[in-house]
Amino acid sequence: MIKLVDFFEDLVKEKIASLFEGSYPWEALKALKTFLNDIVPSLPKEVPLNLPLPETLLLTEEGEVLSFKELEKGEDGFYFKGEKVEGALLMAGAFLSSEKIYFEKGVKVEPFAIIQGPAYFSQGTEVRQGAYVRGSVYTGVGCVIGHTTEVKNSIFLSQAKAAHFAYVGDSILGAQVNLGAGTKLANLKFNKKEIIFTIEGEVIKTGLKKLGAILGDGCQTGCNSVLQPGTILGKFSFVFPARVAGPGFFGPFTKIK
Repeated sequence: MIKLVDFFEDLVKEKIASLFEGSYPWEALKALKTFLNDIVPSLPKEVPLNLPLPETLLLTEEGEVLSFKELEKGEDGFYFKGEKVEGALLMAGAFLSSEKIYFEKGVKVEPFAIIQGPAYFSQGTEVRQGAYVRGSVYTGVGCVIGHTTEVKNSIFLSQAKAAHFAYVGDSILGAQVNLGAGTKLANLKFNKKEIIFTIEGEVIKTGLKKLGAILGDGCQTGCNSVLQPGTILGKFSFVFPARVAGPGFFGPFTKIK
């Protein structure tokens, strides 16, 4: 029997908590795009789309767009005309291809990151140089989408990190999850058939042909590990470096060596 308590301990603080009210955690992925389109406001018209940003911008939560050249750096943050301002830092060279993208304060988007919407980035998230966010992505507080990491239709709960060379497709990373460099969460079987689980003798059909991995809070993967389509790890599980995990359900505190 799959229970949310085996994966996530503090969903209530996440803005997407309502998506997990279904019977199984992967139901959240089915509703993610529609949910984000409903809650994400359009970017201000002053933010250029479909071309690399020509200059670094500070985007406040109130929707004000400030040129970095106009800001003064203080010991406790940035100031504009003598007043402290907070917002998301969008660095020159970043590429935004949709107006349905929202950045909370403290978010940093580095040069040459590409972001498609809909997407919601919570406070303190980093989208690092060369990252590719392909749409339908939510991050909680303090997450990292790292250098040359590709993410699509996925949820990062608070403090989840895919910092180096990762692929995260149709997946959910619980709070404090850390993916080692080169981790791949594969999301499509060779035969392109539906992902089906058999758990304690019960056959569970997901209705999904694309389903990557669901990692409970505190899970970690070693460098260059691969999780096969439809791999579900209970909280505080480990996948050791260069190992192939799954498919199937693995309970909390599992170690895959």
